Amino acid sequence: MNFKNKICGLLDDERGNQKGDNLVHYFISGLIVVNIITLFLESYQNISSEYGGVLNFIEVFSVVVFTIEYLARIWIADLIYSDQGFLKARLKYMFSFMGLIDLLSILPFYLPFIFKIDLRVIRSLRLLRLLRILKLNRHSEALKIISNVFKKSKNDIIVTVFVVCILLIIAATLMYDIENEAQPDAFENIGQALWWSVATLTTVGYGDIYPVTGLGKFLSGVIALLGIGIVALPTGIISSAYIDEIQNKKAEKCCPHCHKEL
Repeated sequence: MNFKNKICGLLDDERGNQKGDNLVHYFISGLIVVNIITLFLESYQNISSEYGGVLNFIEVFSVVVFTIEYLARIWIADLIYSDQGFLKARLKYMFSFMGLIDLLSILPFYLPFIFKIDLRVIRSLRLLRLLRILKLNRHSEALKIISNVFKKSKNDIIVTVFVVCILLIIAATLMYDIENEAQPDAFENIGQALWWSVATLTTVGYGDIYPVTGLGKFLSGVIALLGIGIVALPTGIISSAYIDEIQNKKAEKCCPHCHKEL
């Protein structure tokens, strides 16, 4: 096995079965977690001023590691996508979801060295470091299961979200017509009424905007009751898909003849 195949075995989840495979995944996963903790600690002024050097070292070290990982994945792309040509395989990785996440997780560090960027823009770009948490999807079995659950149930979830959006718009429009005359400041337009419908349908009820007319209160009660059932629909869909995925994973690990775990 040549060096390139060894690197591919370490980084590719489907083919990685070498001795150091788990070590690489644990190291990168741990580094991602440390990065997220560092991002939170930087928001504390006293910690940032006192331990700024340490936090900056962690950031530079992480970027170096993630950059090497990104370049290595581009290099071995032709082995992972063996049915693609030399250039197409690399482009396929670079424009894949995880490829874009890998790029965006290191891009904010390099941009200020290439372009003159306003400090406020730099601070905003640094928030892209939060995308590094999505890199865990590649190294965590639990996150892979969750990702598969959303992929398999996405059509059902989209339908549910579509129904909720229609209900929100209808409720907001009706409430605007009912309450606008009684509360012109609170329900000045349908946009403000839409905020009320979101808070009511999700049963949060902030209380900053509420109906005062009898018909408005009746509609509010109906929307709140509908919210209990409709908001629970995506939860049931995801829960059902999650149980099916867990059962499929267990079935894969069992012998097809004796049904004992392998």
